[in-house]
Amino acid sequence: MTRIAVLDDWQDAARSSADWSPLMARADVHFFRLPFASEDDAARALADFEIVLATRERTPFPSSLVTKLRRLKMFGLTGARAALIDIAGMIERGITVCYTGGGPSVQSTAELALALMLAATRRIPQSDAAVRAGQFQLGTQGGFILAGKTIGLLGLGRIGAQMSGYCNALGMRVLAWSQNLTDERALAAGASRVSKDELLATSDVVSLHLVISERTRGMLGVAELARMKRGAILVNTSRGPLVDEAALIEAVQSGRLFAALDVYRREPLPADHPLIRCANTVLTPHLGYSVVEVYAEYYQHSVENALAFLDGKPVRVLERPAH
Repeated sequence: MTRIAVLDDWQDAARSSADWSPLMARADVHFFRLPFASEDDAARALADFEIVLATRERTPFPSSLVTKLRRLKMFGLTGARAALIDIAGMIERGITVCYTGGGPSVQSTAELALALMLAATRRIPQSDAAVRAGQFQLGTQGGFILAGKTIGLLGLGRIGAQMSGYCNALGMRVLAWSQNLTDERALAAGASRVSKDELLATSDVVSLHLVISERTRGMLGVAELARMKRGAILVNTSRGPLVDEAALIEAVQSGRLFAALDVYRREPLPADHPLIRCANTVLTPHLGYSVVEVYAEYYQHSVENALAFLDGKPVRVLERPAH
């Protein structure tokens, strides 16, 4: 019987998000809730599986791991783009790579960016902790209103444009920058196009909405973070490697910036990571797409993809990596 591994079910959501019974009737399906300790750990655990169904941006699948999985015939990923997965290498080795729809992940991610911004400006996690500790307002700080403040959006694609609409509704001034952004596109999204330097220097909140690539990796380094206003908030719901982590840690530890983060260079975030010990942070565990509506599409499509592959008629097949 074909063995199928369902990976990265960190929120224990896979079983309840789709009807797995047709697949379980034809294959031996295993759900993996915990992340692997290392690449070698993943190779050992997955050595006997013919089909792997993975969730994007969780377990890395570099070529060094793919070459160890000699029984792998089909790989399913949620969505169509995954920077941590060697899709091209899999296709070259003859492995069928299938994708899923993304569901309302644009809205879910933009709403989380909004939530992180609000949580940071009003110090909601710290205030919640004070109430639970019996301190009520003791030891808490006053926040500030967003109306009249400036937000800078680095990236004005679908998620960035959604965030622009939210911020306009709050009465904020919205600035935007990306390498290919035009004045017309910015205005259509309710933003003003400015240079990256001007955006960083004048924004009270900077929110990242860019795809990770060689030209965007580490785009916010020591110099860029130093241009931001003292006390400004950096919101990142895109990808951790967009920001130089060491530079961000220094800026947060010194109290110069406030970080509201959903993504990190390494995930899961280690328990002893310096950001965890910083008071001026709001940290969520990569929840951007993690809503029931998105999971429903991810996992139902994953089941359909695996069944179609077993039937010899694969669907939603990637012929080349998505960009």
